[in-house]
Amino acid sequence: MSDGAVSPKSRLVALLLCFFLGVLGIHRFYVGKTGTGIIWILTFGALGIGILIDFIMIIVGSFTDKSGAFLKNWET
Repeated sequence: MSDGAVSPKSRLVALLLCFFLGVLGIHRFYVGKTGTGIIWILTFGALGIGILIDFIMIIVGSFTDKSGAFLKNWET
């Protein structure tokens, strides 16, 4: 985990995936978090609460990819 590192993944893509397919955890698979993506599928997005938390974290820029780098870039 690197402090302050910026992920090459798009924040906009992650946000849209979370909004439209959050119950399937597709945004987590997108950033490389396969384990929690599977958990999201099995729990329907942690019963919706996890989706809401992820959505807010992506908006404020505190969501990270699998290596701990923050999703900061809005460009695709």
